[in-house]
Amino acid sequence: MSRSRALQYYVLARLLLAPLMLWTITTVVFLLLRATPGDPVDVILGPRAPAEAKRLLREQLGLNGNLVQQYLNYMGDLLRFDLGTSLTSRGQTVWEIIQSFFPATVELAVYSIAIALAVGVLVGVLSASRPGTWLDAAGRLFGIISYSIPLFWLGMLLQLVFSVQLGWFPLGARFPLGETVPTSITGLYSVDSLLSGSLGQFLTALHYLALPCLSLGLVLSGIFERIVRVNLKQTLKADYVEAARARGIPESRVLVAHALKNALIPVITVLGLTFAAMLGGAILTEVTFSWPGLANRLYEAISLRDYPTVQGIVIFFAVIVVIASIAIDILSAYVDPRIRY
Repeated sequence: MSRSRALQYYVLARLLLAPLMLWTITTVVFLLLRATPGDPVDVILGPRAPAEAKRLLREQLGLNGNLVQQYLNYMGDLLRFDLGTSLTSRGQTVWEIIQSFFPATVELAVYSIAIALAVGVLVGVLSASRPGTWLDAAGRLFGIISYSIPLFWLGMLLQLVFSVQLGWFPLGARFPLGETVPTSITGLYSVDSLLSGSLGQFLTALHYLALPCLSLGLVLSGIFERIVRVNLKQTLKADYVEAARARGIPESRVLVAHALKNALIPVITVLGLTFAAMLGGAILTEVTFSWPGLANRLYEAISLRDYPTVQGIVIFFAVIVVIASIAIDILSAYVDPRIRY
């Protein structure tokens, strides 16, 4: 079987498995929410509300049926792309919540990934290109610390030093209160400010993004540093690299044009896994920094036992992770001809 035909079968298999993965995630989330202590009716009305009021609200919210009926009703709504209505947001639909809060999470994720890639690749290259030196030891130490450091602890430390003590960075918002936010085009303040031609608003948006993105980016950078360092060290020992050196090609060109290009191929694959880890890290980051994103809204919904909002946001995140995973696998197959399926 040719490589292109094998790749086509692999992509088709991944696409066919995607609905099964999403159904499994949906079912697990549905069952876990019903198994956790607490009643959304008590959250809305209070534990001392009359029994008749609780019964009427439970019927109105669709929580009066048995578990199987609730599950079938929910799956039927999902097939119609209806994520339901929030139990705690005064009739706001889950889609409206996603549209309102997701741009802040996207903005946080994009800049965090950019920081993680820049720092991780730079430290990995410096460490691998200077084996046995203090740069190599420092790179290894950085990878271990950044990979294992608790994200919430790093976030609180950065807030304490740079916001509380030094007062350099603001907290708890995407833009200063009382100031006009950039005209909404994409929902990303930094992008919208540039599209509107406002450099001041762009710098303000970056100022508010700095600490949350730095916190999440530094933690994720350890993943890329370790991958780049290990793969670059192996690549620098390859025969074609030695042949390039024998031809008199400068070491800097050998490193960048020959070794680094191939050493970065695994980074593309890891991007998919990192993307999933980033969504989990986004919850800790947004809660720690009170960042008004979708992950923080998910945390609030879990605390309030808002079943539709939790299920809708988790499914939305799951769809993004599945799509990103499939896209990364396809991209890796085209970039690296050594991959076989």
